[in-house]
Amino acid sequence: MQGDYKVNIFSKLFKVSYLSTIRLIVLFYIIAVIFSMVLLSIPFFHNEGVDLSFIDILFTSVSAISVTGLTVVSTADTFNAAGSIALSVVLQFGGIGIMTLGTFIWIILGKKIGLRGRQLIQIDQNRATLGGLVQLLLKILKIILLIELCGTIILSTYFLSYFDTWQEALLQGFFAAVSATTNAGFDITGSSLVLFANDYFVQFINIILLTLGAIGFPVLIELQDYLRGDYREGNPKHSFSLFTKLTTLTFFALILVGWILILILEHNAAFFADKAWHEKMFYSLFQSVTTRNGGLATMDISEFTSPTLVMMCVLMFIGASPSSVGGGIRTTTFAIMLLAIYNYAKGRTSIKVFGRELVDEDVIRSFIVITTAGMVCIISIIVLHYIEPFPLLPVVFEVSSAFGTTGLSMGITPELSTAGKCVIIFLMFVGRIGIFSFLFLIRGKATTDKYHYPKEKVIIG
Repeated sequence: MQGDYKVNIFSKLFKVSYLSTIRLIVLFYIIAVIFSMVLLSIPFFHNEGVDLSFIDILFTSVSAISVTGLTVVSTADTFNAAGSIALSVVLQFGGIGIMTLGTFIWIILGKKIGLRGRQLIQIDQNRATLGGLVQLLLKILKIILLIELCGTIILSTYFLSYFDTWQEALLQGFFAAVSATTNAGFDITGSSLVLFANDYFVQFINIILLTLGAIGFPVLIELQDYLRGDYREGNPKHSFSLFTKLTTLTFFALILVGWILILILEHNAAFFADKAWHEKMFYSLFQSVTTRNGGLATMDISEFTSPTLVMMCVLMFIGASPSSVGGGIRTTTFAIMLLAIYNYAKGRTSIKVFGRELVDEDVIRSFIVITTAGMVCIISIIVLHYIEPFPLLPVVFEVSSAFGTTGLSMGITPELSTAGKCVIIFLMFVGRIGIFSFLFLIRGKATTDKYHYPKEKVIIG
């Protein structure tokens, strides 16, 4: 009897229905990583003579699912044309999201999305309510695929002047469009966008794709509704949500600040010394945009001076907008922190912005995210700097890039030890699922306090 009871408990523990919503989403991402490992390890997708170790396959798979772009092997030298297409499929799952593509497949199969599925979508997309979630995901899928299609057509046509055959131009254009839109940072040119360092048209198209991918799905949906005139019933004048206003302002403000700072910090530096004014402008702009989550680069990042690299670490740590393809603490978290500090310094007890007042819980959550992310990154920096022979700055840059799922590197990624690669894998995964998902994953069952002690103030600061 006791043995039957133990078996029953054991079986319950491994039933998906007994997992919390957060843990189930994390499980799906782990399954996606396993699927990616199996797919990318098939010799058919490799160039002749390529032999990948388990840790390299794992690293590449996590980097693809988290759409980070950090690589321990050269993508161009490792994967053939079929492998590039297979990798782009993995990038779709990572960028658009497991729940979005999973829901689409589920609907194609004629299945209905139940309450459990809607709860998963709600958590994955950071939504406050359960209403309209399936339609939301279908809108996201249509928008992203349309962006990728337009990017593919434009870049493939333009690449005919760069590559010998239309097949190669099409493959390069398709992969570049997918990689930029999902902010994956992978490339099959073998040198990121260095080949197009003086081609402002290619850079401009990539900047648009990177921005559309990182600015946030809710922003794109509201923009689509505005352009189509789909205003709310009884409200003929369209009004953007506070989220869209706040995240859009913060997103472009960070790009502008990064652009200006790179120009100032690198104005008389070695790399910019012999560059024309327009070259300096585009080098600075593109590298500022790519720190939002892109991972693509038009130059060797390690040629920047230390102050610029530190500034880029901060931008990568902030990352992209919530409910986008990107990682990091997210732009709205950073914006709320700044607003909270400013209003507290002014002696105000509430935070008002764009005619709205922020909820206290959102302010607390923002500081929890920033504090937890900071501790995770600091611990990772200490561990990596202890086990790896590299200077501190490249290690800090690598950690910031991994957590922000950006994919930029000062060149140390392929030289990392197995332990070092495991640290980066952990950071990429946490950066993709988000700090709150990570905290909910490790926390216990929520309980209600049955009693309270007398409250007492302590000295702060």
